[in-house]
Amino acid sequence: MYRSNTCGELRIENVGQKVTLAGWVQKVRKLGGMTFIDLRDRYGITQLVVDATAPAELIETASSLGREFVIQVVGTVVERQAKNAKMATGEVEITVECINVLNKSVTPPFTIEEESDGGEDIRAKYRYLDLRRPPLQRALALRHRLAQEIRSYLDQQGFMEIETPYLIKSTPEGARDFVVPSRMNPGQFYALPQSPQTFKQLLMVSGYDRYFQIVRCFRDEDLRADRQPEFTQIDCEMSFVEQEDVLNTFEGMMRQMFKNAIGVDIPNPLPRMSWYDAMDFYGSDKPDVRFGMKIHDITSLAQGHGFSVFDSVEYVGAIAAEGCAEYTRKELDALTEWVKRPQVGAKGLVYIKCNADGTFKSSVDKFYTPEEVKAMAEAVEAKAGDLVLILCGAKRKAQTMLGVLRIEMGNRLGYRDPKVFAPLWIVDFPLLEWDDETQRFYAMHHPFTAPKPEHEKWFYSDKKEDLERVCANAYDFVLNGTELGGGSIRIHNADMQQRMFEVLGISKEDAEYKFGFIINAFKFGAPPHGGLAFGFDRVCALFGGQETIRDYIAFPKNNQGRDVMIDSPSQIDQTQLDELMLDIRPLEQN
Repeated sequence: MYRSNTCGELRIENVGQKVTLAGWVQKVRKLGGMTFIDLRDRYGITQLVVDATAPAELIETASSLGREFVIQVVGTVVERQAKNAKMATGEVEITVECINVLNKSVTPPFTIEEESDGGEDIRAKYRYLDLRRPPLQRALALRHRLAQEIRSYLDQQGFMEIETPYLIKSTPEGARDFVVPSRMNPGQFYALPQSPQTFKQLLMVSGYDRYFQIVRCFRDEDLRADRQPEFTQIDCEMSFVEQEDVLNTFEGMMRQMFKNAIGVDIPNPLPRMSWYDAMDFYGSDKPDVRFGMKIHDITSLAQGHGFSVFDSVEYVGAIAAEGCAEYTRKELDALTEWVKRPQVGAKGLVYIKCNADGTFKSSVDKFYTPEEVKAMAEAVEAKAGDLVLILCGAKRKAQTMLGVLRIEMGNRLGYRDPKVFAPLWIVDFPLLEWDDETQRFYAMHHPFTAPKPEHEKWFYSDKKEDLERVCANAYDFVLNGTELGGGSIRIHNADMQQRMFEVLGISKEDAEYKFGFIINAFKFGAPPHGGLAFGFDRVCALFGGQETIRDYIAFPKNNQGRDVMIDSPSQIDQTQLDELMLDIRPLEQN
């Protein structure tokens, strides 16, 4: 037996017990003739003591230990004289009688402690060492607890966990596919699934009316903190349901996850907001509603006063930043430059200072009377001491820019506490979005999303303005400014599915080639069905109070999609290329 207890288990009630522990040496300290060793495993840290009166061989072994040596110790639990309230085991220590060095270690490239001295790149290269650190152990433990809660809840609700294929047909709509060459079918390729969308719908046709899967998905797209080329979805589908059934079922799942995994109660029922309200008031279809600072339309107040910047645009909107009227000219200039960044896209920023003495000062005073400036500030519900920030342009673009600015001001003002949770449902999305460049409609969600039943009359219209009015029978679960999940009631009728392809400009031939299997399946009695998928990595990160998902994935990729630990992706040898009948084209030199 390598151990009788873990390094995070022993307490004051264990005093007097003889125990065997095993783990990694985190730290060795000498104090007089005594040697103190911090022994660590994934459960915690226990302090070991080798007394000055111990046998010389034991003292010599203790003195030879280095960081990350793997050891086994036998000793007796005693009460610590100098207790450490910051450690769960801080009331006790082990008087060591025997040390067995199981494996030595070279000096690690960074400290394996709560706060490491290693940079992100070096920790990524030695990820297996970084994973020994308590923050990452807590992150993966939370991921495990959440996965167990999901499986427990869905099992209780009658869902079956069914696996779907990883090697599928490429249907390049949306993000790029990862493709896999087939040796047995030269010149042909599989694709890795961006989601199991079509398979879960086929399972509904097959009669498995409640399906779920915690599944790996793949998208070949540019990366960021909350995006990886391979990611995990909580993928679900239900038959014989309407939108209300789906929302109630998965609202219950999230409520159980919050309660049982992190001890948080969320509202019952959750608030709901239409996509149009989310854009009008928050400038985002994933609004952070932990704080106010809503967007207000002041177009009618701002236009018609000779200020050409406002007069020449469709929309003028504003937010009120609480207590920011004291911003200096330098700070306002810096904020103006910030909104001009490509990530925001504004051409400039107009402001109104609501001074403590009840006066108003704007950056466009020469175009407006004091009463007109005051009217704009009051329309934004600004108070004395607030700073009104104004952007303009095409309506949706201006609202989106204001939404980004709102989040920035929320960060600066400390409104976005990661320990506060404000979930909600976003509903009534547009079914279609028009692209002026390609002069065609694209699916806002995906081509299998059904229109709301009351909007079908517009869905079958040939008029562009009618099609733009159609709302999708779709919904997103949003938490703290992040979309955690989304889904829809699906099209289950072959004629309606063909109409959707027609609206999206997909020819019958193309539709048959890409989606013929599901179109044909619908002809054999497809039930009404719907579902959704949650981004499991994002769920874990937000539940853990973080914005980046990387700490919640055991072996993530970097921003270039590389695993620097195993040096992947990498070249393959010529024999493999020949088997796959592939030639590598040399990179063009600039």
